[in-house]
Amino acid sequence: MSIRHGLLALLERGPRYGSQLRTEFESRTGSTWPLNVGQVYTTLSRLERDGLVVQDDEDDQGHALYAITDDGRTELRRWFETPVNRSNPPRDELAIKLAMAVGAPGVDIRAVIQSQRHHTLKAMQDYTRLKAQALADVPANRDEVAWLLVLEQLIFQAEAEARWLDHCESRLVRLAEAAATEPEPEGTTGRTPAVRTPARTARPRGRR
Repeated sequence: MSIRHGLLALLERGPRYGSQLRTEFESRTGSTWPLNVGQVYTTLSRLERDGLVVQDDEDDQGHALYAITDDGRTELRRWFETPVNRSNPPRDELAIKLAMAVGAPGVDIRAVIQSQRHHTLKAMQDYTRLKAQALADVPANRDEVAWLLVLEQLIFQAEAEARWLDHCESRLVRLAEAAATEPEPEGTTGRTPAVRTPARTARPRGRR
């Protein structure tokens, strides 16, 4: 949906053709989420089908130009005014990986965490370096300001992920220490699992 509305936002500045929209979208976001021309034209076709854009003649080079309609402007305003829905978060590969690694045979989950932390911190350093370069000169136009906002979001996201990884490692350490102090059942050989996850409790049923 962000591509759909992103193209509408660019078209509000005036008619554009497909590859021009792709270039401006990537310039505004610093190529963080690259597009291909086919993806742009597929989205434009759907926007045209929904009455949000129309083909608006051609430019001097014969490129088909697209223009936003009144319905498209209404849809764009609604998008800007509506908070991004967080009730159905997208799948996060890292969270799924760690969830599956807990208790998986032959997997050193702390090594998985440490490897990811190294990668995340390096990415954060790279983003911070790009931000310093962007701030070396005062942002001169809206594309530079937009790229700076995207960079800062990536930095905050990496910082939060690094803190979460530290939390995960601390929790695993506490679980391992708790498991090591539990009394051993009779007949065991004295071996204790490295990490033992607590048993799940039944979820309370909602009121009817």
